[in-house]
Formats: sequence, structure tokens, C-alpha cells
Amino acid sequence: MKLSGWLFRHPRSRLAILIAAPMAWLVLAYLGSLTTMFLSAFWSVDSFTGRVIKNFSLDNFHTLFTQSVYSRLAVRSLSVALIVTIIDALLAIPIAFFMAKVLPQKLRSFAIVLVVLPLWASYLVKTYAWRTMFSNDGVLDWLLKPLGISSPGYGLFATSLTLAYLWLPYMILPIYAGLERLPDSLLEASSDLGASAWQTFRSIVTPIIYPAIIAGSIFTFSLSLGDYIVVKIVGGKTQLMANIIYDNVGTAGNLPFASAAALFPLQRYWATYSLFVVVALWRISNEVIEASAMVIRWNNRISFGFYLFAAHRCCD
Repeated sequence: MKLSGWLFRHPRSRLAILIAAPMAWLVLAYLGSLTTMFLSAFWSVDSFTGRVIKNFSLDNFHTLFTQSVYSRLAVRSLSVALIVTIIDALLAIPIAFFMAKVLPQKLRSFAIVLVVLPLWASYLVKTYAWRTMFSNDGVLDWLLKPLGISSPGYGLFATSLTLAYLWLPYMILPIYAGLERLPDSLLEASSDLGASAWQTFRSIVTPIIYPAIIAGSIFTFSLSLGDYIVVKIVGGKTQLMANIIYDNVGTAGNLPFASAAALFPLQRYWATYSLFVVVALWRISNEVIEASAMVIRWNNRISFGFYLFAAHRCCD
């Protein structure tokens, strides 16, 4: 009773106790691993024995900055992530608007389930399905043959399109959450005042959903920048910066160089990227939290539905 009374009188202490465990996990597991990666980037590997030499050295960064191939890979990786983000934004805005403002209220929950449901499918299964579509005599080849066009095949185009498909739900959900807060009266007032559909979208809808678009962009950009599996499956001979990291961790066994390579794209464009992240997180923290909560909530609902269905079938 004394402890509960003390906690009641000291709300800040109660809050500190509640967040102590998750903050400790964040510091030890997440920030600790990032710190270890940063420090190991300054180590080197003995070319004869393969042992890690834990002496301060800038050789890894010298190699990354002086050899043009790594600069091209960094630019290519950032370009693919940006293209994927743009594609997802162009697709997600009309989809989310249709879900939030056109569909009847009773069908919106079903639409959200349809958006979240692909996340349940295996990542590799979906990627290999796209590999089949881009292959010779695949679905795309079959669709484009009547037009005298062949399938683009494996490469950057296939990689960008596959990544855009994989991360599309992470763009739709934040924008849908933002559009849900848009009052229908604003759209009706804009129409009554004679504004066109484009003027309404530009002057009313866009300023309201802008933070949600940035929230979804952080998801899609970050996930695309760190992906190395899709490009191995549908990229053909194309490589991204993440493949260099993967190859040095696995095949070459050069962990210090892999750590330096993981920091390399952000080092070259650290000012722009840091400013973007700081401003974006300041503007859209609520949208990120709401979108994450929506994904978790609907995943739990779908899981519960599947469990009930399985229990019913077992009882039968």
C-alpha cells in the first residue's frame, strides 16, 4: 500500500518504472548493436589468416571512397529506394482515398484486411512469383507480345517494381489513417465553392495527408535501401549496396568492411538524409504511431479470426 501510494503521488517515477524495461532493451539490443557496427567499421581483417584486427584504421572507408564502383552502387541503391517510394505514393494515395472516402463504412474494415493480408504471405514466395512474371515466356511477356513488346526481364526495373509491390501496404495504411481524419464537410465546401477535383486535392487533401505520406515514405525508403534478397532473385546481374554488405558478411567473411559499407550511403549524403529524417519524425510522429498500431491491430484481428476458424473446424 505504501508503494502504491508513493507511485500515485509521483507520476514521473511511475512512468520511469514503466518504460525502464523497454528503454533498457532499446539501449542494449538496438543502440548497442549499432555502436558495435560503427566501431567494427574501423577494424580490418588479416588477408592471410582472416582474423579481425581490432586496431583503428581508415582503410575500409578509403576503399569505399576511392573506388568509383561503390559510389555508383550507393547512388543506385538510393535511386531504387526513391523510385520505389514514388511508385508506392502514386499507387497508395488513390487506393487510400477510395477506402476512406468512397467505400461505405461497413466495407472499410474488409478493405483494410485486404491490404494487410499480403503481409501474411511469405516474402520469398511473393518475390519468386514476380520472378516468374518477369521471366521469358512469363505473364508479362504474354501480355506484351500482342503489342510487339517483350518482357523487360530481370534488372533494376524488375527490382523496383517488386519492392514497390512488397512495401505498398506500408504506404497505404498511414495515408488511410490521415484521410480518415479529413472531414467530409471540407470536400463538400470545396465543391460548393466551385473548386475542381484537382484544386481540392492540391489545396485541401494534400496538406492534411502530407505527414502521412512522409510517414509511409520512411517505411518504404528504409526497407528498400536495406533489401538485398529481391535484387538477387529478380535483379539479374544488378547489384545494390546491400549485396556488398551481404557478400562481405557471408562469402568474404570481412565483417569490418561490411560494417563500413553499411554506413557508406548515409556518409555520402548524411546532411540531406539527416535533415529529412529529423524534420519528418518531428512532423509525422503521430502518423507513424497510428499506422503501426493499425497494422498490429488488424494483424491481431486476422489472427484471432483464423484461430476461431481453426478451433471451429477442430471441434467439428
